Amino acid sequence: MALELRQQLRLNQQLIMTPQLQLAIKLLQLSRLELMATIRKELEENPALEEVTEAEGEAGTEDGALGGQEAPLEFSPGEPPTPTEPVPAAGERSEPDWSAFLEDFSTPPSRTAVETEEREAPKYEAFVSRKETLNEHLLWQFLMTKPSPEDEAIASFLIGNLNRDGYLEVSLEEAAAANGVPVEEVERVLRVLQTFDPVGVCARDLRECLLIQARYLGFEDTLVTDIIRDHLPHLERKNYKAICKALRADPEEVAAAVNVIKGMEPRPGRPYSDEAPQYITPDIYVYKMDDDFVIVLNDDGLPRLRVNSLYKRTVGRGRRVGSEAESYIHQKMRSAAWLIKSIHQRQKTIYRVMESILRFQREFFEKGIAHLKPMVLRDVAQDIGMHESTISRVTTNKYVHTPQGIFELKYFFNSSIQREEGGAIASASVMEKIRRIIAAEDPRHPHSDDRIAQLLRQENIRIARRTVAKYREMMRLLPSSKRKVL
Repeated sequence: MALELRQQLRLNQQLIMTPQLQLAIKLLQLSRLELMATIRKELEENPALEEVTEAEGEAGTEDGALGGQEAPLEFSPGEPPTPTEPVPAAGERSEPDWSAFLEDFSTPPSRTAVETEEREAPKYEAFVSRKETLNEHLLWQFLMTKPSPEDEAIASFLIGNLNRDGYLEVSLEEAAAANGVPVEEVERVLRVLQTFDPVGVCARDLRECLLIQARYLGFEDTLVTDIIRDHLPHLERKNYKAICKALRADPEEVAAAVNVIKGMEPRPGRPYSDEAPQYITPDIYVYKMDDDFVIVLNDDGLPRLRVNSLYKRTVGRGRRVGSEAESYIHQKMRSAAWLIKSIHQRQKTIYRVMESILRFQREFFEKGIAHLKPMVLRDVAQDIGMHESTISRVTTNKYVHTPQGIFELKYFFNSSIQREEGGAIASASVMEKIRRIIAAEDPRHPHSDDRIAQLLRQENIRIARRTVAKYREMMRLLPSSKRKVL
C-alpha cells in the first residue's frame, strides 16, 4: 500500500463571530456603569470617535456620527440611525482644507468666554473634605489627653490594628512585644481607648463591646450585663426561657433587658466606614399615563458620540496621506461606526424586551407583586423573535423603575407554582404572600413553616413546608423559634 499526499476541496458552512457581532454581544451584556466605562475607554483610544457637546447637540452641527448626522445615544422606538453619507472611498481623495483647520484651532478664546468661565467657577467654600477615618478620630481623642511618647506609640499601634468594625485584632502580648513594654502598660492604654467615641470601640470581641456600652449607659452590675456576660449564646438563639431560668428573673425583666441590648451597636466603627454606598441607576423608566404605560430609556450620563469630521475629510480629499496612515484612519473610523451602531442596537433591544415584559406582566405594573405571573426567557424570546441567550444577556444587570419600585429585569422571570384547583402562580408572588403572613402574625405566637403552608393552601396555593423554609431563607426571615418575643 503506497502513501501519497493529496489535495481535496471541500465546502462546509459554519458560524463565525465577526468583530461587529462580538462587539454587539459584549455591549449587550454590560451594565450601565460598565457601558459608560467602555465608552470612555474607546474615546481615549480611538481618535476618530468624539463626544458631542451639549451646545453642539442643541445647535445641530453639520458633522455627525456615522458620516453626516449626529448620532446621540438617544432612542425612539423604531430602527436605529443609519448612515446618510457614506465614508468617501480612497480613490476620491482631494486636498484637505488645512487652512480652515488651523484657523479653527488657532484662534484664541474670546474675552467673553474667559470671563464666563471665571464667573462660573465653583466656590471653594462649597467643597467637602474627605470623611474622617476611625483611626484619625481615635488618635485625635488620645492626643487631647496629652500622653507621653511611650503611651502615644502604644496607642498608635493599637489603633492601627483595628478592623473596620472597630475591633482590636491583635493580642495584648503581641502589642507589648512590638513596643517593648510590659503587658500592664498596654492594658492601661487600651482601657483609655475604650472610653473614647464611638462607644464600644477597641473591644476584643462582641461580649466586651456590649459590656462597654452597657457600662456607658449606666447598666453596670444589672440584668443587662448578666445576660451579656453569661448568656450571650442564649440571647443569639432567642432562648429567653433558659435565660429566665438561669437568672431566676421574670420574663418582663428579661424582655426589658433584651430591648436595651438590641439598641446597642455591635459594630461601633461602622459610622466611620469609607465604603461609599452604590446607588442603582435604572436603565429604563416605566411611567403610567392615564390608562397606558410609557417606556423611556435612561440616557442621562451616556456620552453622545459621532465620527470625527476631520478624519472623514482627510480620507475623502487628502492626497498626502500615506497608505499606512490611510489604513489606520479607515480602521479607527470603522471601529467608531461599529461602536455607535452597536450602542443603538443595544438600546433598541432593551426597549423591545421591556415592551414584551410589559405585555406579559401588565397586572404587576398596575396592582403590585402579588399579581406577578409565571414567565420564562422563552416567552419573551418567542414574542420578539430573538434567541433566549440574547434575552438573558439583555436582562442581566439591567434595572427598571416602575410604579411598584426598582427591579432587575431578571426579577420578572420566575418559576410557576401550581394551584390546588388548577392554574399557576409566580414564585415571587408566593414569596410576597409568605412575607405578608409573617408580618401580620402575633409575635408571641409566630407561625411555623408548616402552618404557613396550611395558610397558603387555604388560598389555593399548593406548596410544601420545605419550600416555605427555602423561600423564607431567601428573604432572610428568621424561623419561628427566633421570631418569638416575650
